[in-house]
Amino acid sequence: MAAQEAIPVFTNLKELYGSLGTSLNHAERWSNLADEFEKRFGKKPTYIVRAPGRVNLIGEHIDYALFGVLPAAIERDILIACAPREITPNSPKEETHHAPGSVVAENLQPKYTRQVFAPQPKVATEDVHVEGWHLDIPKELRWENYVKAGYYGVLNEHFTGSAEHPMPVDMLVTGTVPAGSGLSSSAAMVVSSTLTFLAINGKLKPGSETITKGDLVKLAMENEKRVGVNSGGMDQAASVMSVPSSVLYITFYPSLTASPTPLPSGAVLVCAHSLKVSDKALTAERGYNLRVVETLVGARVLARTLQVDVGPKEKITLREVVGRYLSETDVGKGGKGMDEGALIDVLGKLDQAVESLKPQGTTHPKFGATMEEMIELSGLSAEDFHEIYLSWVKVDATHFKLYKRAKHVFSEALRVLQFRKLCLDTAARSTEENNLTILKELGRLMNESQTSCAQDFECSCDELDQLTQIARDAGAYGSRLTGAGWGGCTVSLVPEDQVEAFIKKVAAAYPPYKGLEGEALSEVLFATKPSVGACVYKF
Repeated sequence: MAAQEAIPVFTNLKELYGSLGTSLNHAERWSNLADEFEKRFGKKPTYIVRAPGRVNLIGEHIDYALFGVLPAAIERDILIACAPREITPNSPKEETHHAPGSVVAENLQPKYTRQVFAPQPKVATEDVHVEGWHLDIPKELRWENYVKAGYYGVLNEHFTGSAEHPMPVDMLVTGTVPAGSGLSSSAAMVVSSTLTFLAINGKLKPGSETITKGDLVKLAMENEKRVGVNSGGMDQAASVMSVPSSVLYITFYPSLTASPTPLPSGAVLVCAHSLKVSDKALTAERGYNLRVVETLVGARVLARTLQVDVGPKEKITLREVVGRYLSETDVGKGGKGMDEGALIDVLGKLDQAVESLKPQGTTHPKFGATMEEMIELSGLSAEDFHEIYLSWVKVDATHFKLYKRAKHVFSEALRVLQFRKLCLDTAARSTEENNLTILKELGRLMNESQTSCAQDFECSCDELDQLTQIARDAGAYGSRLTGAGWGGCTVSLVPEDQVEAFIKKVAAAYPPYKGLEGEALSEVLFATKPSVGACVYKF
C-alpha cells in the first residue's frame, strides 16, 4: 500500500524527471533554482524537495467525514532548495541565524521577503535534555508561516526529549501552484517544508525508523493546523502518495489507505482559476470550519435516529455512523471495513434516515436549525454540546443546515465510489468506444457533484457556477469546483484532442480572462495530467 512506502529520494535526474510529466520544462527549472541558491548562499544545495499541488476530481468536503475521495497530484508544484548551514563556535549568539536550528528562508518571488527565525529550546530544570521546542507561528497568511508549520512538526516529532539539536538550514522556495486557487498550494507548501526539515536532519535514511508516506501525510496534516486550517487529510495525501496517470482513491476509515485508480485514456484534466481567491483560513468561521461542525453534529443526530451508540464526549463522523449501523465487526482489529459494493448499497438507502436532520417546526425555511434546536436534536446538554463541538473552533452562524450538509456528504460519497468503479471497469475492458461512453458517465458524475456542492453544501459561488457552465458549453465531459470552494479553481474532464480549442473557448467566454494572453493566461487556465507525489532529489 502507498501509505507504507518510503518517501522517494532520487540521485538520478533522468529518473526523477521521467516521473514528473512533460508539461513544464522541469530540468531547466530545477537547474535554475540550484544556480540561484548558489548565488544567494555561496554553496550548492544539498537537496531539492518537491511537493505537488493537487486537483480533486470528485469527493468534496467528505474527507473529514471519513469518506473516500479521488484526487490527483498535478504537475504544478512547490520546490525548495536547501542546505545545512555551518555555525562557527565564536559566532555571536544574539544573532538569530547563529542559533541552534536557525532557518534562513528566501523565496524566488520578489514580493516575499527574506525570513530568519529560530526555534527556542525548552530545557528541563533538572535535566540537560531538551524537553520541547517553541516556535512562534502567528495564524496569519504569510508564506513563512507555512514553512514554520512544517518545521514545528519535525521539532515536536523528532527532537522533543532528545539532546540532539536540529540542523541550521538555508532554503530557497519557488512554486507554480496558484495561491488561493483550490489546488492546495498551502498543503504543498507544508508538505515540502516538512520534507525539507526531515531531509536536512537526516531523517529519511533507510532503516528501522524509516519515515513512510503515511507518516509524512499525518505529520503534514498536524502541521497545517498550526496555521489555522482543520484539514481532513485529502490534500496532504494526494500531494505525497499520488502516482502518474491515475487518480488516488484515498480512504480514511478505519485507517488511511491510498489506491491508484487509472483514468480512462482519451481525456485530459483542465484547471481554470475563477480569479476569485479562496482562502479558507480567512473565511473559515462562516465557511470551512462551519461545515465541519455542521457535518459532525449531523452525524450525532443521525446516530440517535439509527440507534447507534456514541460516546458521551465523542465527535463521531458520518462514515463511523454508517459503520456502526452495519456492525463492521473487523474495524479496530486491523480490518478494512465493509467492501465498496456494500458501502454503495447502504449509501443508496439512507435518504429516509437523513430526513431526521430536518428540525421539526424550524424557524428557517431551508431546514436550518437554530443553536437551541441543534442542541436539542443532539440530545446533549448545552454545556456538553459546546465543549464537544464549539470549544475547539470558531464559527459564525445563526442557523445550521445539518440536513443539507449530510445529504451532500452521502450523495458525494456514493458518486466517488461510482466514479472509481467506472474507472476500474474500464481498465479491465478498455476500447475506444467503451472509453468514450465511460468518460461521458464520469462527466455526468462531476456535474452532479457541482450541483450538490452549490445547492446542498453551498460552497460554490457565482464565478464557479459560471465557469463550470462555460466549460460544459465548450465541450467538457464534466466540470466542477475543486478544493474547498467559495472561489478558487474548477476542474474539467476534456477530450484529449480538443484541449487547445477548449482552452481558447473558455478564455474567450469567461469575462475575468479578458485581456489575458500567453504566460498570464496559462497561469490561470492550463491542462495537466496526474503527476507523481512528493519526492527529494539529493545532489
